[in-house]
Amino acid sequence: MEGELATAGGELARLPMHTRNPVLMVDNARRLSRLIRAEGVSLVHVRSRAPAFSAIRAARVAGVPVVATYHGIYQAHSPLKRWYNAVMTRGDLTIANSTFTRDHIVAEHGLRSDQIAVAPEGIDTDAFDPDRVSPERMAMVHTAWGLAAGRHGPILLLAARLTGWKGQKMMIEAMSRMSAAPDAVLILAGKAEKAGEVAALRAAAEAAGVGQRVRIVGAVDDMPAAYALADLVVAPSTLPESFGRGVAEAGAMARPVLASPLGGPAETIVHDRTGWLVAAGDVGAWARAIDAALALGPDARARIGRAARDHVTEHYSLHAMAAATFAIYRRVLAAQG
Repeated sequence: MEGELATAGGELARLPMHTRNPVLMVDNARRLSRLIRAEGVSLVHVRSRAPAFSAIRAARVAGVPVVATYHGIYQAHSPLKRWYNAVMTRGDLTIANSTFTRDHIVAEHGLRSDQIAVAPEGIDTDAFDPDRVSPERMAMVHTAWGLAAGRHGPILLLAARLTGWKGQKMMIEAMSRMSAAPDAVLILAGKAEKAGEVAALRAAAEAAGVGQRVRIVGAVDDMPAAYALADLVVAPSTLPESFGRGVAEAGAMARPVLASPLGGPAETIVHDRTGWLVAAGDVGAWARAIDAALALGPDARARIGRAARDHVTEHYSLHAMAAATFAIYRRVLAAQG
């Protein structure tokens, strides 16, 4: 994104902010505090844990406020890891990317609600716009997936990392129980997190009797076109999502979404109006919900898709995120006097 930054008039200062080396963190803080003073920076915003150690120290030395965006449900299996995660709460204000994340921060780190502000993540609703995706782009993705025109049923898209809690195996089992569209195709789009994951999913599909109807396609470069091809988008995570960008992206593309009601998707989906919330991990419930959604027919699903796009455009666009973030900046700066 360096080119976009330069085009917008921004200037990039390179520092090894990703380091977890304490010596380099101290040096980063020293260099960053000098940069803050030299450039007249009035506020520092950090979005990741390792950089937060240096950035918060630099901001304190330079005498400017600092905010941190807490955008993941970080796992903490020890007091040390909880202390490390808590760095995102040590600024002047913590920004949560959903109300679910806000509640997690309160429970995990003991912050008061007035120490947290919610600014939901934003989707580029220009890039994710069904009217801007050409038939040629859709055809390229369709071909890349190995699908023959007119020789398959409805397309179900699950776009997520190939890892257990994203629900790919559960969705494969649900495919074997569906009755409304026995020719439906499930597309699993995303990178595998560990060796053997793809083979395990293929074996699961064969064992469930749906091997010919499950396509594991890896990462997809043109996600707007991928969503445009889908009749339904599914997000069957079995653990909470802090926000769930894929759900909002699919909504922006006017695709009806079925998602687990865990974490952010319970906020971004209006059940029965912009999509459906389905019990996490319940194979039978997922099979029945998909059957019901397909039975609605294309026109009814299109109405739900339009409602989903309207909802995302109003509440989860880049403009909405920017407006919420700048309001937080003004609040923090006003508090500094």
